[in-house]
Amino acid sequence: MEREKTRYTDAELEEFRAIIMKKLDSAKSEFRTLQGQLKDGDGSGADSSNNNYLTLDDGAETLEKESLNQLAAHQLKFIKSLEAALVRISNKTYGVCKTTGKLIPKERLILVPHTTQTVEAKIKR
Repeated sequence: MEREKTRYTDAELEEFRAIIMKKLDSAKSEFRTLQGQLKDGDGSGADSSNNNYLTLDDGAETLEKESLNQLAAHQLKFIKSLEAALVRISNKTYGVCKTTGKLIPKERLILVPHTTQTVEAKIKR
């Protein structure tokens, strides 16, 4: 009778680390881009300090800035989740469902490497 696997092997964890590092690099790059867009404003070079004429564009610009802020916040949360996954790899607890204690299927971890739950556990939540 074969025992059920309780954790991923060191070699498998290294495979996951490589996947996560690639996603982390991409996420950090996207975050820097969003930060740059927020810092630079609309990038059109127009003088937005002239308050003599208020137009509908002002509302659109505010909405765009709010959207960029939300995207940046979401991206930062994603980065923190990926970094937490790297800690779990170091602790050799990566891939273990925090709800059920069972191993999260490899396919799910490849698609969502920062996940901490099996699909079944997430649905029951």
